[in-house]
Amino acid sequence: MKIGLVRHFKVAQEFPTGKSVTADDMSQWFLDYDAADIILGTTLIGKEEWQACYCSDMSRAVKTAEHIYPGTVQLMEELREIPSPPLQGRLKLPFILWAIWIRCCSVMNKQTRAEIKHAKRRINKVLDEILAKGERDVLIVSHAALMVYMRKELMRRGFGGPRFKIASNGRLYVFESFK
Repeated sequence: MKIGLVRHFKVAQEFPTGKSVTADDMSQWFLDYDAADIILGTTLIGKEEWQACYCSDMSRAVKTAEHIYPGTVQLMEELREIPSPPLQGRLKLPFILWAIWIRCCSVMNKQTRAEIKHAKRRINKVLDEILAKGERDVLIVSHAALMVYMRKELMRRGFGGPRFKIASNGRLYVFESFK
């Protein structure tokens, strides 16, 4: 069995670089990012015949899946991105420092750790459903952070595949079962 993971195409929402922004600015940026369109690209899905495609129900993932997969795309709320942590304060920081802060929240922030734990349960539920259906080769279109945890779970379940720290937009990562 093969599972192909694809991160949605690049979002047409620029990072607020070159200026300092507040927590409110960052929260608004995330809302704008979620509503923004994507920049269509090409995904080389190879010669494999994918039997099914499961996809996050967020618009950027749906548009990507519909662009790369010729069949019916099955939307799943469980494949949504992990929400950004709550940001507060009036301090103005460069975007890169907010990005580092958000990364640190995965360790330090209780609410973010709970969201990650919930995301891992969602991933397990999705993979359990897919494996129970017995489909041979399946595409999953999702988001960067979720794909990191999905990769770890696939490896735990006996799949082999490529390493990545942050999945590239529109790139196919193929995992094969060794069981």
